[in-house]
Parts: sequence; structure tokens; C-alpha cells
Amino acid sequence: MPAITSTFKSGEPSLPDILREINDGKIQLPDFQRGWVWDDDHIASLIASISLSYPIGAVMLLQTGGDGVQFQPRPIQGVRIPHGTKPEYLILDGQQRMTSLYLAMFSGQPVPTTTNKGKEIERFYYLDIAKSLDPDWDRLDSVLSIPSTKMVTSDFGRKIDLDLTKQEEEFSQCYFPLEVLFDQTAYAAWRRGFQKMFRNDEDKLDLFDNFEAEVVNRFQSYRVPTIELLRDTPKEAVCQVFEKVNMGGVTLTVFELVTAMFAAENYNLREDWDRRKERIHEQDVLKGMDSTAFLTAVTLLSSYQRNKEDAAKPVTCKRKDVLKLTLEDYKKNADTIEEGLKKTARFLAREKIFDSRTLPYSTQLIPLSVICALLGNNFEIDTIRRKLAQWFWCGVFGELYGGANETRFGMDVPDFMAWIEGKDQPRTIRDSGFTPTRLLSMQSRLSAAYKGLMALLMKAGSNDFLSGDPIEISTYFDLAIDIHHIFPKDYCESKYKRSLWNSSVNKAPLSAKTNRIIGGKAPSVYLTNIEKQSNMDRPRLDEILKTHKIAPDLLRLDEFDNFIRDRASNILDLIEAVMDKRISGRDSDEVIHEYGDALK
Repeated sequence: MPAITSTFKSGEPSLPDILREINDGKIQLPDFQRGWVWDDDHIASLIASISLSYPIGAVMLLQTGGDGVQFQPRPIQGVRIPHGTKPEYLILDGQQRMTSLYLAMFSGQPVPTTTNKGKEIERFYYLDIAKSLDPDWDRLDSVLSIPSTKMVTSDFGRKIDLDLTKQEEEFSQCYFPLEVLFDQTAYAAWRRGFQKMFRNDEDKLDLFDNFEAEVVNRFQSYRVPTIELLRDTPKEAVCQVFEKVNMGGVTLTVFELVTAMFAAENYNLREDWDRRKERIHEQDVLKGMDSTAFLTAVTLLSSYQRNKEDAAKPVTCKRKDVLKLTLEDYKKNADTIEEGLKKTARFLAREKIFDSRTLPYSTQLIPLSVICALLGNNFEIDTIRRKLAQWFWCGVFGELYGGANETRFGMDVPDFMAWIEGKDQPRTIRDSGFTPTRLLSMQSRLSAAYKGLMALLMKAGSNDFLSGDPIEISTYFDLAIDIHHIFPKDYCESKYKRSLWNSSVNKAPLSAKTNRIIGGKAPSVYLTNIEKQSNMDRPRLDEILKTHKIAPDLLRLDEFDNFIRDRASNILDLIEAVMDKRISGRDSDEVIHEYGDALK
């Protein structure tokens, strides 16, 4: 059997040694670490724990150097070291604890923290010597958090309750400043000053001797358990370990990790993305493309290119693949993806999807941008764009992009590119399906299929009841278009099943002004009001209603049940057309039960 080698080792250095190495820059942070965020209460509690020699948990470090993973380092907050100082270790877990201890006990500066309500404050920390030695006092109560002015006031600053601005005041009130704790020269000077003030007071001298033995020595001898990942640990393992131990923080994004790795090669990925983001987000529909999605798209394109050169290499863009993205591949393909996104915005506008709010799946932008990039000039060919539309709508109405999608992305791109070369249909088209009863459960815009249907209705030519303008024109000019009930909610609530009146079948994209005229009235009433207010004749209004796949006669007669079945049938016809797939089960027992009859 091969020997099993460890990827880590453990240690137990003293707290002062760790803080000195932090101060010298020998221990730093990987640049992907989030900022220090601990509040005043957390810091005080940590100090109290160490003063009692209680454990505060292990610190996880990563060795640097060698041929292992390289992350751009940055010093812990408050540390001042020459630019370019190379660390020996990076902190993967323990940033909040080590930063808190460094700032409170080693930096010599006020600690920039917050209250438990988030208000920004600056604090120095002291120990009440007498309370620290009194067993009747909770140790946390002996930790004092003092404003950076070293004065505690009340009555809107008019009354000074505590003044520690002079060292003599610290001596006289027996408050020990933690900022001198690990500075041998400063500590010795403070100790001499205290003893000088109380040279004739044996009780005070004994008090400090006991404080030094029972409390100060605990800090000086405190040991911090460490786990050191060896320098040859793979970066995927480092990232995974970091997230496993960082349960109290915000999930680390792939973008932050790749940014840190590219920074080690003197490339500022964040600056590059910020410039691209400004250009990409000029199109409202692309605002769902964030930094991680962009990297995923670049990785997907790079993977597809490698697959074309070597079929044994799969097309994949999972998290581990993005972490393996090289700077060379990023530089090669980032502009191509950006160009693909421009084509994506054009394609979506053709499908009557104009902004991120109405985009069914923002995740679908990833394979769509890669496909559009690969199409190049072929993007302008109508037959290819019609195939692209079929693939897109099958993904939407098949509701195939709601979960973990990286595997599907890896199928989409080669499947689609092979399809336009005469091969089989993409699996996304083959996997997709739609059931007639799904129209009833689509009741809010949280559903991707719901958003897709409203866009599909606009594509079919929906005109506003009142103005007669195509809804897409009203949307473009931001005329407060939203989705409204055709048979109004107030009219339906006491008469019909909610599953019917609140479903997508009874909704249409309309202007806010039209919705105000509709109010809670019966259709027969509000249609008459629209004709009068807009001086519109009946045939013209009937023509507008038909653009929404509404049967005018059924609406004018307030025939709710027949209206629902007729419009559901018409909507299913629309979905069949864009998916180019037959929707079965229109006369199933389930359909008859839910709709009251079969759908023609």
C-alpha cells in the first residue's frame, strides 16, 4: 500500500508570539478573506475568555511558498508593514479572533469596531484590576470598553463619568490598559508607575502582584492551537477547507478566490470586472450577469475549446473548474463572452424580454452568452436564431434551470453547436415538457415559467386595452406595465376557485392606467367604460382582446369558466409553438378535474 501523507500539522504557539508574527507580516490574510467585522461585545467577550485561560478555538493557517497554491496576501487590519512583505503563513480560519486581539492588545491604536446595533465606534480596552480578582464578579464585567478619547461621559457630554486620559488616572482607579500588555517596555513602565504611586500602600501593591500572577500571566502564557495546511495543499482543497471552517461568515464566492489567485500574477481581476460590468449592465436584461456568472461563462467557453481540441476532455464549468481557470484563458476569452452577451441582449429583445425583472432565468445567461459568442456571424442567420429560440423556450417552460445547473450548461453548448451542424436535438429540448395544469399553479412572477409566459404573450402581440399600443412599446418607454387580472380579484374572490382566478390564465400584461379602469368590476362593465373613455368602437377593442388570446364574446358575457378553458387552450398553443413540441394531456382526468372540462 502507498504511504498516506498528511496535508497538515498542528501546533500550539503562544498568543504573544502569534501577535508579533502578525505585526511583522509573517502571518497575513489571503486577499479573498472578507473584512474584519467583530463588534465591541464580541471583542470584550474574547478578552474575558483569554483572561480565564478558556479555549477560543483553533486557528487554521496555510503555509506559503514552494510550488503550492499562491494567493495574494494582505496584512491584518491595523498592521503597518512595508509593501511587498511576503508572509510565511496565511490565516484561513481565525481572522476575526486574531484581528480583534491584535487591535485590542498590540496595535497601540483605538480599535475601529461597532456597537451591537452596527454604529461605528472606536475603543480602547481595559481590565478593572479589582473586579478581575473578585470571584463574585463575572469576568466579562471587568473588561472595560472606553471611547478613543479615553473619557466616558453622560448628559450629552456635559458630565465626565470616567477620565483615563492620563496614566496617573489609570493608576489611581486601578484600570489596566491592554494596549501595553505585550509591549515589554511599555508594560514595565506602566508597572513602575503604578508601584511608584502606591509605594506606601501595601494593599494596592499586593493587589497588582495578584493581578499579575492571576491575570496578566494568563495572557502571557496563553497558547493558541493551530492547524497548519502544508504549502503543497491543492487550491481546491484550500478553498473547500476555508468554507467548511468559515461557517460564521458569508459564503466565499468563486470570483473572490480567483481574484486572489490572479492577483498573485499581478492581474487585478476586480478592476477588469468593474469595467466590464459597467458596459454589460447598460442592457437592463443583463443585470443578472454577476461576476461569478461571468467567470463561469468564460470557463465554459474555455472548456468547450479544449474539448474541440481533445474530445477526451469534458465540457464542464463547475466550481472546481472555475478555480482552475488560468489567467491566460481568462484574457483569451473574456472579450469574447462580453461580445456574446451583447448578442444575447439582442436575442432576448427579439423574444420580448427587455429587463432582468422579466428574464425567466438569469442562470440561462451563462450558456446563452457562450452559444451566442460561438455563433459569431451565424448569429444573424434566421434559421439558427429560430433554433436558439426553441432551445431557450424549452429551457424556460421545461423549468430546467432552477437548481444546480453546471452539468446542464456543460451539455447545452456542445449539444447546440452540434445541432446546427445537423446532429441530434439538444438534450435540453428533449428533456423539456409542459403540463396543462402547470398554468394554474403559475401564480406569481417568482416562477420562471410565469415570467416566460408573460414575455410570450407580448411576443404574440399583446396590446394595451386602453391605449391600443403593443405592450413591448409601453415597456420600452417605461409606462408602468405590470401583470394584472383580467377577471378582477375583487370580482372573483367570492365566486370562483382561487386556483383559477389567480392563475396565469387570468392574467395579462397591462398598463397601470388600464388597471385603474378595470378596478374590481365585471368585464362586461369595464369593457364598456374603456370604450366610452377612449372613444373606441367595439370591433377595435375586440381586436385588442384577441392579441392577448382572449375570446371577446366570453369576456363580454362574463363567462368565467368558459373564458378560463378557452384562454388556457390558446396559451398552450403558444407554448407548443415556441417549444415545437406537442403538449399532451389536454383531456386527462386531472385537467377535467381542475378546469371543469377538457381543453380543446
